[in-house]
Amino acid sequence: MSEEKKEKKNAETEQLKAEIKELKERLKAQQQLLREAKLPVLVLIEGWAAAGKGSLIGELISEIDPRFYNVTSSVIIPEKDSRYPFLYPYAEKIPENGKIMFYDSGWMEDVVRKYVRHEITKKQYKERVRSVNEFERQLRDGGYVVLKIFLNIDKDEQFKRIAAIKEKANTEWRVTDEDMWQHREYKRFKEAYETFMEETGETVKWHVLDADKRKEVIHDALELLVKKIDKALEKGKYVGEPFEEEFPLIPMPKLADVDLSPTISDEDYKEKLKKLQKRLGELHNVIYRRKIPVILCYEGWDAAGKGGNIRRVAYPLDARGFDVMPIASPEPHELNRQYLWRFWTRLPKTGHICIFDRTWYGRVMVERLEGFCSEKDWKRAYNEMNEFERQLTDWGAVVLKFWIHIDADTQLARFTDRQNTPEKQWKITDEDWRNREKWPLYEEAVDDMLAKTSTENAPWYIIESNDKKYARIKTLEIIIDALEKAIKNQMKKELD
Repeated sequence: MSEEKKEKKNAETEQLKAEIKELKERLKAQQQLLREAKLPVLVLIEGWAAAGKGSLIGELISEIDPRFYNVTSSVIIPEKDSRYPFLYPYAEKIPENGKIMFYDSGWMEDVVRKYVRHEITKKQYKERVRSVNEFERQLRDGGYVVLKIFLNIDKDEQFKRIAAIKEKANTEWRVTDEDMWQHREYKRFKEAYETFMEETGETVKWHVLDADKRKEVIHDALELLVKKIDKALEKGKYVGEPFEEEFPLIPMPKLADVDLSPTISDEDYKEKLKKLQKRLGELHNVIYRRKIPVILCYEGWDAAGKGGNIRRVAYPLDARGFDVMPIASPEPHELNRQYLWRFWTRLPKTGHICIFDRTWYGRVMVERLEGFCSEKDWKRAYNEMNEFERQLTDWGAVVLKFWIHIDADTQLARFTDRQNTPEKQWKITDEDWRNREKWPLYEEAVDDMLAKTSTENAPWYIIESNDKKYARIKTLEIIIDALEKAIKNQMKKELD
């Protein structure tokens, strides 16, 4: 190389170093602005084994305050050992408002690796691609800044880097059998990565960086991140527009048209309750062995009898295989994340039952009526919740939703009884009385909710609860019927 070319290359290198330093300073300065604007940032770094994902993240975080960012590394659990929906470990880690989360590989590697290895079928692959697009769009529409980077190297360069890592005693552990397998199957992986990026790049664009040039990669990744944050700070937190996908909906009656007269005699109640609880206990053992997850969602009027209904469902279940999740007003760390986060983190493992006492549907009821979210937020939520539930049923979960229904006169009688009975007074609050004054508004909101979110895969059931005993029997019968069908369907698939 001539002296002139050396000088030119050195000058370019120094210029690149200076620009990297400046970009790091800009990113450092953006931290406080992100906090003030309450903007959460998610950075997904994907790419080939040995492409330098970890070292790139190290450069990105080198100058920023560790109190305001986190790094999570993907651990891909074999499909046969997985106990949660595939997006669960990634949804669980989304950052709080004002913070940055760096993912060292994530949902792309998870889907592609399992598809190439034939751990998932073509149908499952398509479902997961759809789920990824929904997940990323929901984050974006909820105000998240999302950056996706893929580090690209050719097969020869990957081999050189793997060999260099394996040469050193202190680093050879970093090369796994999975990495070597990926190198051998480079062509198949290349096609799979390209296809995945084509199918998931519309909502949040992919940025493919040439990882052969380490300094350029650092510069380009920093520039992408800094510019994306600057743009978000300038425009403010993004709020997505509502839209409706066509889900297969089950027609639901208006609450005012529901006949609340059904009752059951004490004798029939005792006989049926004992029989149904015994059967539910038997089915719990079967779904545990077959690893079928079950999610039971309870909503309803105050004093409608949700608690007593849940107790009769929970009584015959093995305590080691179920949880009841009472959902109250969100805590500060929950408010600081996308609203579905606190439900993602409470999902049951396969074979377990989770009973939600209040649910994500608070978004389109109390949050809608009390102004805790914008109109765009709650109108968009119908579709987001249908998507969330479809992801759960694609995973294999049984999802049942119960609206425990009473009329206004029955509620008043039960409120009065609680107020006048010392041991029940803890059940009645000023908020209950305030909510009662808004009965017509809540009824309208519930009618909208039932009409827009009772899907074939996750249906709503209106449970007539003027007679609490009748309501308990009806709920148990619905649950048992759904579990028996789920078990039969699973057995049928095994035979096909």
